[in-house]
Amino acid sequence: MKLSAKGRTAVTAVADLATQTALCGPGSRVRLNEIAERQGLSQSFLEQVFADLRRAGLVDSKRGPTGGYALTRAASDMAVSDIIAAVEEEVRAHGCRPDAALGCTGRTAKCLTHSLWGALEDHIGGFLSAVTVQMVVDGDLPKTKVPS
Repeated sequence: MKLSAKGRTAVTAVADLATQTALCGPGSRVRLNEIAERQGLSQSFLEQVFADLRRAGLVDSKRGPTGGYALTRAASDMAVSDIIAAVEEEVRAHGCRPDAALGCTGRTAKCLTHSLWGALEDHIGGFLSAVTVQMVVDGDLPKTKVPS
């Protein structure tokens, strides 16, 4: 399973924005060309991503010589799942059809592994909701135990 480039780029860029805000102080603004350069990202792609983030209310922008982007709330109050949802990403493990009436395989029944993939999606969703941007910046991510 993979998260698309747009989702990964959005999380990386918001983490960079949070880092720069911490370094430069509250109220500071960061330009996309600076994020693009630091993170090795396409500035034109960042513009698309930040348009989605702005529409979702996660960042705001200001034009002019002191312009740039800023987070609309503290990095500790912004879940990674919020960022992924803002860029309309869906983390899916199912290969199943979304129409339950058709079942997973086009028949009327669920596939044998339907419950497994649903549980994985729930686990991933819960993990991404529990991780904040500040945790990403600090490298303080929750540890998960693998059952033995």
